[in-house]
Amino acid sequence: MNETTALNRTALITGANKGIGFHIARALGQRGHTVLVGARSEERGEAAAAALREEGLDARFLQLDVTDEGSVAAAAKRIESEYGRLDILVNNAGIALADGDWNTSELTVATARKVFETNVIGVVSVTNALLPLIRKADAGRIVNVSSEVGSLAFMTGDHPFASMQGGAYGASKSALNMLTVSWSKELAPTGIKINAMTPGYTATDLNNNQGTRRPEDAARAAVELALIGEDGPNGGFFQEGNDYFDTEVVPW
Repeated sequence: MNETTALNRTALITGANKGIGFHIARALGQRGHTVLVGARSEERGEAAAAALREEGLDARFLQLDVTDEGSVAAAAKRIESEYGRLDILVNNAGIALADGDWNTSELTVATARKVFETNVIGVVSVTNALLPLIRKADAGRIVNVSSEVGSLAFMTGDHPFASMQGGAYGASKSALNMLTVSWSKELAPTGIKINAMTPGYTATDLNNNQGTRRPEDAARAAVELALIGEDGPNGGFFQEGNDYFDTEVVPW
């Protein structure tokens, strides 16, 4: 597999002020990319970007609320003005909310709407707003951070998570996977590659830090997919493994 080089390349990671997103930004920064730390909060986003700059990385805070069309439009305008293009987009921002004991029968419309607004509609908003800038890149790459609970094969098989109900979160990640496939078909002739990945059960604020993986380890598959060369996959779903450039295919 050929890896893209980092010459003057710019990457935006949404929800990058903490957790997996922060470590994706750090790893891409360590590979020589200018990283835009997308975050809703100016205070937390600036602090995260400053922490990366203290490590010698080229990191800038970018105010971005994926559920706010005005914020998305302003972010796209700033990227165009300052960089002229966007080489890498990692759609990492996401939420997990539940009603009751995560039983789908207890799921309220309000919770479902809020989860889909961030995990699905937000990705559509950000990706489509930035596609004109990604099209200007020599090798545009998009990575969608999904989840095992969005895999119908895993959730109906013998996967460890199969006994749980994914509620709105799992359904939103299944929808995100379908969007990934749809975009990949449309963008294939352009050379832009888009893939989904699952970080695994990672200790983050999303699960009250109960996960078994470290965020820095969970970030690796996303970084690999962000840096794939011309021979890399398009429209796939991956997790960390050994079958393909340190990742392996996840069944839909």
